[in-house]
Amino acid sequence: MIIETGTSDSTGWSWKWPAPAKLNLMLRITGRRSDGYHLLQTVFQIIDLCDWLKFQPHASQITLDQAVPGIPNAENLVIRAAELLKKETGYSRGVSIEIEKNLPMGGGLGGGSSDAATTLVVLNKLWGLDLSVQQLMELGISLGADVPIFIYGYTAWAEGIGEHLQKIDIPEKYYLIIRPDVHVNTKEVFLTEGLTRDSKSIRMAGFLAGEQQNDCLEVVRNKYPLVDEALCELGKFGKAKLTGTGSCVFAQFDDEKSGQKAYEVLKDNWQTYFVKGLSVSPLLQKLKQAD
Repeated sequence: MIIETGTSDSTGWSWKWPAPAKLNLMLRITGRRSDGYHLLQTVFQIIDLCDWLKFQPHASQITLDQAVPGIPNAENLVIRAAELLKKETGYSRGVSIEIEKNLPMGGGLGGGSSDAATTLVVLNKLWGLDLSVQQLMELGISLGADVPIFIYGYTAWAEGIGEHLQKIDIPEKYYLIIRPDVHVNTKEVFLTEGLTRDSKSIRMAGFLAGEQQNDCLEVVRNKYPLVDEALCELGKFGKAKLTGTGSCVFAQFDDEKSGQKAYEVLKDNWQTYFVKGLSVSPLLQKLKQAD
Protein backbone atom coordinates (compact mmCIF):
# COMPACT_ATOMS: atom_id res chain seq x y z
CA MET A 1 0.00 0.00 0.00
CA ILE A 2 1.39 3.38 -1.03
CA ILE A 3 0.75 6.13 1.50
CA GLU A 4 -0.43 9.44 0.11
CA THR A 5 1.31 12.23 1.96
CA GLY A 6 0.89 15.94 2.00
CA THR A 7 4.54 16.61 1.28
CA SER A 8 5.37 18.79 -1.69
CA ASP A 9 7.54 17.70 -4.59
CA SER A 10 10.41 19.77 -3.17
CA THR A 11 10.99 17.07 -0.54
CA GLY A 12 12.46 14.71 -3.14
CA TRP A 13 9.75 12.06 -2.99
CA SER A 14 8.83 10.92 -6.51
CA TRP A 15 11.89 12.66 -8.01
CA LYS A 16 14.05 10.73 -10.43
CA TRP A 17 17.39 10.20 -8.66
CA PRO A 18 20.55 9.35 -10.65
CA ALA A 19 22.74 6.32 -10.04
CA PRO A 20 25.81 7.02 -12.20
CA ALA A 21 28.30 4.53 -13.62
CA LYS A 22 32.05 4.49 -13.06
CA LEU A 23 35.19 3.49 -14.87
CA ASN A 24 38.37 2.15 -13.28
CA LEU A 25 41.10 4.19 -14.98
CA MET A 26 43.70 1.82 -13.53
CA LEU A 27 43.73 -1.24 -11.27
CA ARG A 28 46.78 -2.45 -9.34
CA ILE A 29 46.59 -5.51 -7.08
CA THR A 30 49.07 -4.95 -4.29
CA GLY A 31 48.28 -7.85 -1.96
CA ARG A 32 45.65 -10.11 -0.46
CA ARG A 33 43.96 -10.11 2.93
CA SER A 34 43.52 -13.19 5.09
CA ASP A 35 39.79 -13.22 4.26
CA GLY A 36 40.57 -13.54 0.54
CA TYR A 37 39.82 -9.96 -0.49
CA HIS A 38 42.46 -8.41 -2.72
CA LEU A 39 44.15 -5.14 -1.79
CA LEU A 40 43.91 -2.65 -4.62
CA GLN A 41 44.90 0.74 -5.88
CA THR A 42 42.51 2.18 -8.41
CA VAL A 43 41.07 5.42 -9.73
CA PHE A 44 37.30 5.64 -9.93
CA GLN A 45 36.07 7.96 -12.68
CA ILE A 46 32.38 8.81 -12.36
CA ILE A 47 30.62 9.18 -15.73
CA ASP A 48 27.32 10.67 -16.87
CA LEU A 49 25.67 7.36 -17.82
CA CYS A 50 23.01 6.67 -15.19
CA ASP A 51 20.30 4.40 -13.91
CA TRP A 52 17.38 6.34 -12.43
CA LEU A 53 15.47 5.57 -9.23
CA LYS A 54 12.17 6.88 -7.85
CA PHE A 55 10.97 6.48 -4.28
CA GLN A 56 7.42 6.59 -2.87
CA PRO A 57 6.52 6.24 0.82
CA HIS A 58 5.03 2.89 1.86
CA ALA A 59 3.28 1.96 5.10
CA SER A 60 5.80 -0.63 6.23
CA GLN A 61 7.25 -2.78 3.45
CA ILE A 62 10.16 -2.30 1.07
CA THR A 63 9.08 -3.18 -2.46
CA LEU A 64 10.12 -2.80 -6.09
CA ASP A 65 7.55 -1.56 -8.59
CA GLN A 66 9.01 -4.00 -11.11
CA ALA A 67 11.67 -6.67 -10.71
CA VAL A 68 14.93 -6.32 -12.61
CA PRO A 69 15.13 -9.15 -15.16
CA GLY A 70 17.45 -11.93 -14.03
CA ILE A 71 17.73 -10.71 -10.42
CA PRO A 72 15.38 -12.05 -7.71
CA ASN A 73 14.11 -9.22 -5.52
CA ALA A 74 15.72 -10.77 -2.45
CA GLU A 75 19.13 -10.50 -4.14
CA ASN A 76 18.63 -7.02 -5.58
CA LEU A 77 21.12 -4.63 -3.97
CA VAL A 78 18.50 -1.87 -3.90
CA ILE A 79 16.18 -3.94 -1.71
CA ARG A 80 19.09 -5.10 0.43
CA ALA A 81 20.31 -1.50 0.87
CA ALA A 82 16.90 -0.22 1.93
CA GLU A 83 16.38 -3.12 4.34
CA LEU A 84 19.85 -2.64 5.82
CA LEU A 85 19.25 1.08 6.38
CA LYS A 86 15.88 0.39 7.98
CA LYS A 87 17.31 -2.30 10.26
CA GLU A 88 20.35 -0.29 11.36
CA THR A 89 18.35 2.86 12.17
CA GLY A 90 15.11 1.34 13.47
CA TYR A 91 13.03 3.26 10.92
CA SER A 92 9.46 1.96 11.10
CA ARG A 93 8.02 2.66 7.68
CA GLY A 94 8.87 1.40 4.20
CA VAL A 95 9.33 2.52 0.63
CA SER A 96 8.33 1.54 -2.88
CA ILE A 97 11.18 1.85 -5.39
CA GLU A 98 11.12 2.10 -9.16
CA ILE A 99 14.34 1.46 -11.13
CA GLU A 100 15.00 2.58 -14.70
CA LYS A 101 17.94 0.41 -15.79
CA ASN A 102 20.29 1.90 -18.37
CA LEU A 103 23.60 0.52 -17.13
CA PRO A 104 24.55 -2.95 -18.41
CA MET A 105 24.76 -5.66 -15.77
CA GLY A 106 28.03 -7.51 -15.34
CA GLY A 107 30.04 -5.02 -17.35
CA GLY A 108 32.23 -3.51 -14.64
CA LEU A 109 30.48 -0.12 -14.64
CA GLY A 110 29.12 -0.53 -11.10
CA GLY A 111 25.41 -0.38 -11.89
CA GLY A 112 24.11 -2.51 -9.01
CA SER A 113 26.49 -0.88 -6.54
CA SER A 114 25.49 2.59 -7.70
CA ASP A 115 21.78 1.74 -7.40
CA ALA A 116 22.44 0.59 -3.82
CA ALA A 117 24.39 3.75 -3.02
CA THR A 118 21.64 6.00 -4.39
CA THR A 119 19.13 4.08 -2.28
CA LEU A 120 21.17 4.60 0.90
CA VAL A 121 21.86 8.28 0.21
CA VAL A 122 18.35 9.22 -0.87
CA LEU A 123 16.48 7.29 1.83
CA ASN A 124 18.80 8.78 4.45
CA LYS A 125 17.47 12.14 3.24
CA LEU A 126 13.82 11.23 2.68
CA TRP A 127 13.50 9.29 5.94
CA GLY A 128 15.22 12.08 7.89
CA LEU A 129 17.87 9.77 9.35
CA ASP A 130 20.81 12.21 9.27
CA LEU A 131 23.53 9.56 8.97
CA SER A 132 26.90 10.96 7.94
CA VAL A 133 28.59 10.13 4.65
CA GLN A 134 31.08 8.00 6.58
CA GLN A 135 28.28 6.05 8.30
CA LEU A 136 26.58 5.45 4.94
CA MET A 137 29.86 4.29 3.42
CA GLU A 138 30.34 1.81 6.28
CA LEU A 139 26.90 0.38 5.54
CA GLY A 140 27.68 0.38 1.83
CA ILE A 141 30.88 -1.65 2.08
CA SER A 142 28.88 -4.52 3.62
CA LEU A 143 26.84 -4.64 0.39
CA GLY A 144 29.78 -4.48 -2.01
CA ALA A 145 33.26 -3.04 -2.45
CA ASP A 146 32.14 -0.56 -5.11
CA VAL A 147 29.23 0.93 -3.13
CA PRO A 148 31.29 3.47 -1.10
CA ILE A 149 32.60 5.36 -4.14
CA PHE A 150 29.08 6.20 -5.24
CA ILE A 151 28.17 7.40 -1.75
CA TYR A 152 31.38 9.45 -1.62
CA GLY A 153 30.39 11.04 -4.91
CA TYR A 154 33.66 12.31 -6.35
CA THR A 155 36.15 10.95 -8.84
CA ALA A 156 38.65 9.40 -6.46
CA TRP A 157 41.88 7.59 -5.80
CA ALA A 158 41.04 4.40 -3.89
CA GLU A 159 42.99 1.88 -1.80
CA GLY A 160 42.25 -1.05 0.49
CA ILE A 161 39.45 -3.06 -1.11
CA GLY A 162 38.17 0.20 -2.57
CA GLU A 163 36.84 1.85 0.58
CA HIS A 164 39.71 4.27 1.35
CA LEU A 165 38.93 7.21 -0.91
CA GLN A 166 40.59 10.51 -1.70
CA LYS A 167 39.52 13.08 -4.27
CA ILE A 168 41.73 13.22 -7.35
CA ASP A 169 41.80 16.23 -9.64
CA ILE A 170 41.75 15.08 -13.26
CA PRO A 171 40.23 16.75 -16.34
CA GLU A 172 36.68 15.81 -17.34
CA LYS A 173 37.44 13.83 -20.51
CA TYR A 174 35.16 11.93 -22.90
CA TYR A 175 35.07 8.14 -23.00
CA LEU A 176 33.86 5.64 -25.56
CA ILE A 177 32.80 2.36 -23.96
CA ILE A 178 32.22 -1.00 -25.64
CA ARG A 179 30.25 -3.62 -23.77
CA PRO A 180 31.05 -7.07 -25.30
CA ASP A 181 28.21 -9.58 -25.14
CA VAL A 182 29.87 -11.70 -22.47
CA HIS A 183 29.68 -11.85 -18.68
CA VAL A 184 33.05 -11.83 -16.91
CA ASN A 185 33.11 -13.77 -13.66
CA THR A 186 35.01 -11.44 -11.31
CA LYS A 187 35.59 -14.11 -8.68
CA GLU A 188 37.02 -16.44 -11.30
CA VAL A 189 39.38 -13.74 -12.55
CA PHE A 190 40.71 -13.02 -9.04
CA LEU A 191 41.24 -16.73 -8.39
CA THR A 192 43.17 -17.30 -11.63
CA GLU A 193 46.63 -18.75 -11.17
CA GLY A 194 49.20 -16.34 -12.56
CA LEU A 195 47.19 -13.18 -11.82
CA THR A 196 49.55 -10.44 -10.63
CA ARG A 197 48.89 -9.93 -6.92
CA ASP A 198 52.06 -8.17 -5.82
CA SER A 199 52.24 -4.97 -7.83
CA LYS A 200 54.27 -2.27 -6.16
CA SER A 201 52.17 0.43 -4.57
CA ILE A 202 52.37 3.81 -6.24
CA ARG A 203 51.38 7.31 -5.26
CA MET A 204 48.73 9.43 -6.89
CA ALA A 205 51.48 11.32 -8.70
CA GLY A 206 52.54 8.08 -10.35
CA PHE A 207 49.09 7.60 -11.82
CA LEU A 208 49.00 11.19 -13.05
CA ALA A 209 52.41 10.63 -14.67
CA GLY A 210 51.06 7.68 -16.66
CA GLU A 211 51.31 4.56 -14.47
CA GLN A 212 47.85 3.30 -15.37
CA GLN A 213 48.05 -0.48 -15.74
CA ASN A 214 45.21 -2.92 -15.05
CA ASP A 215 46.58 -6.10 -13.48
CA CYS A 216 43.51 -8.07 -14.60
CA LEU A 217 43.87 -7.18 -18.28
CA GLU A 218 45.88 -10.12 -19.57
CA VAL A 219 43.90 -12.70 -17.60
CA VAL A 220 40.59 -11.35 -18.95
CA ARG A 221 41.92 -11.10 -22.52
CA ASN A 222 43.02 -14.73 -22.41
CA LYS A 223 39.83 -16.06 -20.83
CA TYR A 224 37.36 -14.01 -22.88
CA PRO A 225 38.17 -13.73 -26.61
CA LEU A 226 35.28 -11.30 -27.20
CA VAL A 227 36.80 -8.84 -24.71
CA ASP A 228 40.12 -9.15 -26.52
CA GLU A 229 38.35 -8.45 -29.83
CA ALA A 230 36.67 -5.36 -28.38
CA LEU A 231 40.00 -4.08 -27.09
CA CYS A 232 41.53 -4.54 -30.54
CA GLU A 233 38.66 -2.76 -32.30
CA LEU A 234 38.61 0.14 -29.87
CA GLY A 235 42.40 0.30 -29.99
CA LYS A 236 42.16 1.54 -33.57
CA PHE A 237 40.85 4.85 -32.21
CA GLY A 238 42.79 5.29 -28.96
CA LYS A 239 44.44 3.46 -26.06
CA ALA A 240 41.90 0.79 -25.13
CA LYS A 241 41.61 -0.21 -21.46
CA LEU A 242 39.60 -2.62 -19.34
CA THR A 243 37.47 -1.24 -16.51
CA GLY A 244 37.90 -3.37 -13.40
CA THR A 245 37.62 -6.99 -14.50
CA GLY A 246 35.33 -5.99 -17.38
CA SER A 247 33.64 -6.92 -19.54
CA CYS A 248 33.44 -3.26 -20.60
CA VAL A 249 36.43 -1.68 -22.31
CA PHE A 250 36.97 2.02 -22.92
CA ALA A 251 39.13 4.63 -24.59
CA GLN A 252 39.62 8.25 -23.54
CA PHE A 253 39.19 11.22 -25.87
CA ASP A 254 40.24 14.80 -25.24
CA ASP A 255 37.39 16.26 -27.25
CA GLU A 256 33.80 15.33 -28.02
CA LYS A 257 34.19 15.40 -31.80
CA SER A 258 36.89 12.73 -32.06
CA GLY A 259 35.09 10.44 -29.63
CA GLN A 260 31.80 10.87 -31.44
CA LYS A 261 33.48 9.97 -34.73
CA ALA A 262 34.75 6.68 -33.27
CA TYR A 263 31.32 6.00 -31.78
CA GLU A 264 29.66 6.34 -35.19
CA VAL A 265 32.05 3.77 -36.65
CA LEU A 266 31.64 1.20 -33.88
CA LYS A 267 28.00 1.51 -32.81
CA ASP A 268 26.54 -0.73 -35.52
CA ASN A 269 28.64 -3.76 -34.51
CA TRP A 270 28.99 -3.28 -30.74
CA GLN A 271 26.92 -2.16 -27.78
CA THR A 272 28.54 1.22 -27.24
CA TYR A 273 28.21 4.23 -24.96
CA PHE A 274 29.73 7.67 -25.49
CA VAL A 275 29.99 9.43 -22.14
CA LYS A 276 31.67 12.26 -20.27
CA GLY A 277 33.72 11.98 -17.09
CA LEU A 278 32.44 13.96 -14.10
CA SER A 279 34.37 15.31 -11.14
CA VAL A 280 31.22 15.34 -8.99
CA SER A 281 28.45 12.77 -9.01
CA PRO A 282 25.08 13.94 -10.34
CA LEU A 283 23.61 12.29 -7.23
CA LEU A 284 25.35 14.84 -4.99
CA GLN A 285 24.22 17.67 -7.24
CA LYS A 286 20.62 16.40 -7.10
CA LEU A 287 20.81 16.03 -3.34
CA LYS A 288 21.58 19.74 -2.97
CA GLN A 289 18.30 20.56 -4.72
CA ALA A 290 16.41 18.77 -1.93
CA ASP A 291 18.11 20.73 0.87
